[in-house]
Amino acid sequence: MARILGVEIPNNKKLFIALTYIYGIGDKTAMDILQATGIDAEKKTKDLTDDEISKLSHFINENYKVEGDLRQEVNKNIKRLIEIGSYRGKRHKGKLPVRGQKTHANARTRKGSRLTKIRKR
Repeated sequence: MARILGVEIPNNKKLFIALTYIYGIGDKTAMDILQATGIDAEKKTKDLTDDEISKLSHFINENYKVEGDLRQEVNKNIKRLIEIGSYRGKRHKGKLPVRGQKTHANARTRKGSRLTKIRKR
């Protein structure tokens, strides 16, 4: 398995799909990276040379914020929203849907399982 920026990339997948295993890189970004580095997108990961792997990791490191840095930035933004007391911050703090979804019937994933009442006799 190839290792790019601390992430194990699967060998049996095409390169443009395998790059999406890195947090912060989607389909479009993966294609842009491969086009900029001049590496064939249809090539399998196991066929990469060490030179191509280092070229990819260097390019991604220089031009994109991925993995740990991106996660830190997202968490910092959420903490800032909570700290200033914005509506979105309050929704994050209360573990409720943030982007305007209804919560009367849905949002079980975000809210957690239903609380059952314990009946006393």
